[in-house]
Amino acid sequence: IMFHLDEYIGLPATHPASFKKYIQERYLDQLPPLKAYYLINGENDPQLEINRLNESIAPFEIDLAMVGIGENGHLAFNDPPADFNTEAPYLLVNLDEGCRRQQLGEGWFDSLEEVPSQAISMSVHQILKSRNLICTVPDQRKAAAVKDCLEGPISNLHPASVLQDHPSTVFFFAQEASSLLNRSSE
Repeated sequence: IMFHLDEYIGLPATHPASFKKYIQERYLDQLPPLKAYYLINGENDPQLEINRLNESIAPFEIDLAMVGIGENGHLAFNDPPADFNTEAPYLLVNLDEGCRRQQLGEGWFDSLEEVPSQAISMSVHQILKSRNLICTVPDQRKAAAVKDCLEGPISNLHPASVLQDHPSTVFFFAQEASSLLNRSSE
């Protein structure tokens, strides 16, 4: 059973930047059928969609969450300053300029104005409830965020920093993404 992490509000599922489209084409269409999966429909009324997702995930304990770290240190679309207190599994979030610029820089949009300003995201609290976490981070452009989140204090200004306290997190970094980390502990 799979739960989708985050999706833009108002972006058609046919748009190349749709995470729903990405998951469908690159995973679900390539794997044997799952027992169930819950994709976020960013075209639905956001509050109704959040209610549907929150009700759907409530009966389940999550074994594995696969996450990344954004250029601004976000975890899913929980941009700084992230809400570390909400216990709601999914929430409506505003995307900050750094997040939106990352999406533009990755080539998904032609202009910053085209990047949606809101998304539905799994909350930090819900992500941390997962028994195991795998965090993958590509690219040099995320190196400063990786350093801030792993070597700095836990702070909602560096949302992925909460991964420091999770008892079962495995990190996979591209060499460039880990290039600013202090190597003295190796």
